[in-house]
Amino acid sequence: MTAHSGRGIWMRVISLIAIGFGLLTIREGGAVLFYDGAARAAAGSYVPFVLWFNFLAGFVYIVAGIGLWIRRRWAAWVAIVITVATALVFLAFGVHVYLGGAWERRTVIAMTLRTLVWAGIATIAWHRSATNAPVAREH
Repeated sequence: MTAHSGRGIWMRVISLIAIGFGLLTIREGGAVLFYDGAARAAAGSYVPFVLWFNFLAGFVYIVAGIGLWIRRRWAAWVAIVITVATALVFLAFGVHVYLGGAWERRTVIAMTLRTLVWAGIATIAWHRSATNAPVAREH
């Protein structure tokens, strides 16, 4: 196995993680947002802005995953934006909790997981895209 094929494997792995994470996020968020019943009851005291952010971000996760799969440099930037946006929503959630808003422990766990997963994806994507960047030539 060459070094180049090793890089390709990592990009494939993180792209599949991103796409899978996106599909699960859309499914779970959509179940709570659009259907009454077990999913909404299980969600408990969910925070609407966090739920809407995560649901909509799921679509961006898929776009990022596709970009990573086809090795587009912009996908690394999308992963960075997802990471920063997720961290900011997590911070806003923290303010919501601090101000006495209702919340669920699973939201803390989910947002921690999302932030860490996307920080990992962004780091790997950035490193791999920088490693594969064309060398600038002087004229």
